[in-house]
Amino acid sequence: MANPDGLSPYFESVRQGKNIISGSGAIRTLSVDESGSTVLFDRAAGIVFTLPTAKVGTYFDFIVTTTITSNAAKVITGAATELLIGTISSNVTTTTTTYQGNGSTHIAVSMNGTTTGAILGTKLRFTCLSATRWLVEGTNQSSGTVATPFATS
Repeated sequence: MANPDGLSPYFESVRQGKNIISGSGAIRTLSVDESGSTVLFDRAAGIVFTLPTAKVGTYFDFIVTTTITSNAAKVITGAATELLIGTISSNVTTTTTTYQGNGSTHIAVSMNGTTTGAILGTKLRFTCLSATRWLVEGTNQSSGTVATPFATS
C-alpha cells in the first residue's frame, strides 16, 4: 500500500519513531538489537559502520544527510564470510549507472563523497538474507565519472 504522506520508506521509519543512529565518531559497530534503525551519515569527515553478525531478517536503512568531504562513508560486514549482493543505482544529474554486489568478494560499500557516492540524499538498505548474505539496495548520489561503491575490504 502506498504511503498516504508520499514519504519514502526511509523517512517513513523516522516518522514512525524508529531508532535513529547518528554518525558521530569515526567508527560504529551496529548490533542486532538495533535492527530496523535509520542510520545517518551525518559527519562530513566520514564514518565506518560495521554490520552485526548476520541474523536473518536484520536490516538497516542508511541515509546521507551531510555530504562526505573526507575519508569515506562506509558500511562493512562483520566477517569476511558475509558477502553483499544486490543493486545500487548511482545518479549523476540525469544519468543513472547501476552497480551490483557480486556475492563472492564484496564485503563493503565505500563511498567517497564524489565518484563512488555519499552525496546528500543517498539512501541504502542492508537486509540480512542468510548467515552469509546481505542484500543491498538503494540510490546513491554521485558526481563526476562514477565508479562502483562495492568494495572487497
